[in-house]
Amino acid sequence: MNTKYDWITTPITGDILRGVLDIERTEHGLLPHRLPAWARRQIPDEQLAMAEAQPSGVRLAFRTRATTIELDTLPTKRAYRGLPTPADGVYDLLVDGRFAARTTVTGGNVRTIDMATQTVELREGPPGTARFTDLPPCDKDVEIWLPHTEITELIALRTDAPVERAPDRGRRVWLHHGSSISHGSNAAGPTAIWPALAAARGGVELVNLGFGGSALLDPFTARAMRDTPADLISVKIGINIVNSDVMRLRAFRPAVHGFLDTIREGHPTTPLLVVSSILCPVQEDTPGPLAPDFDGGTLRFTATGDLAERAAGRLTLTVIRDELTRIVEQRAADDPNLHYLDGRELYGEKDYAELPLPDEIHPDPAAHRRIGENFARLAFGPGGPFAPTSG
Repeated sequence: MNTKYDWITTPITGDILRGVLDIERTEHGLLPHRLPAWARRQIPDEQLAMAEAQPSGVRLAFRTRATTIELDTLPTKRAYRGLPTPADGVYDLLVDGRFAARTTVTGGNVRTIDMATQTVELREGPPGTARFTDLPPCDKDVEIWLPHTEITELIALRTDAPVERAPDRGRRVWLHHGSSISHGSNAAGPTAIWPALAAARGGVELVNLGFGGSALLDPFTARAMRDTPADLISVKIGINIVNSDVMRLRAFRPAVHGFLDTIREGHPTTPLLVVSSILCPVQEDTPGPLAPDFDGGTLRFTATGDLAERAAGRLTLTVIRDELTRIVEQRAADDPNLHYLDGRELYGEKDYAELPLPDEIHPDPAAHRRIGENFARLAFGPGGPFAPTSG
């Protein structure tokens, strides 16, 4: 810790955390969660347990005159056996809603995953500090967005001026659920994931339940959404259902209905947008499951399903889009606040030609921006299901 300043340590509490559904106290500090404790007890695998604890969309928000801010954290980083070690996770600083700085925290724990055996090895490491300096010496709203790909235990917040709770700016709350693309895979930083970009353009507060590999219509996720206050809700359905090959068409239809029914128990009239998958050529017409391909030391994914089994109910993205269209049309007859958006309007054939998916599944940083801009235009823009209403 730098001793040059007269530091003020501010307790990290729920009052200055946004985008969380629960906070766990650990031996080091506080661990933000994006699912409540009761839901975490129902998680069936390590993939979702890791994903929900990675704080995608989670940020500290406060008001201060501080010119220097330090945040001590203990990261738990993810690596894959046989692949290069990923870069350290990114902390983004916003001042009065505008991007101001970016930094990383070295050290921390490392979880190495063997994708062939699904075994995990944990190597423990020390905490570190995210430091921001040379900020303007005036009252300002500050947000520190946590790394979207690193489990992050919050230890201490220090500033060289007092911290106050950020005022309520009256922004609507947007609750979103989706897959690793919504989680932010391959994005440049936590404010550069497509939901964060769309939220900024739409002038809303984001609660991001994008879970890498885990948008599987889990009932506990629907119940968590049911119980979470929100003014706008979206669910992005498709890619994980196909690439994990978890169900057939017979199970998919009632699972979608059940997921939407549960959300509607807590949000009967909230604008609810169902979004299908963006274009993903490897899974458009070929069933899953996906298999990793490490040819040349670069991770890519291939679909291993048999096209002939589509007649027996094996799912593809094309089949799912058709089903979602029918389900939403049917339900919208009695639910005028339910809407559908074809994900190919966010990222389609022209986008793929210009900004191809590096691993055949996940968008690169430029494509995240394209998706966020298109979602903001289609959902928050004039005539969109999330457009502001007068009065």
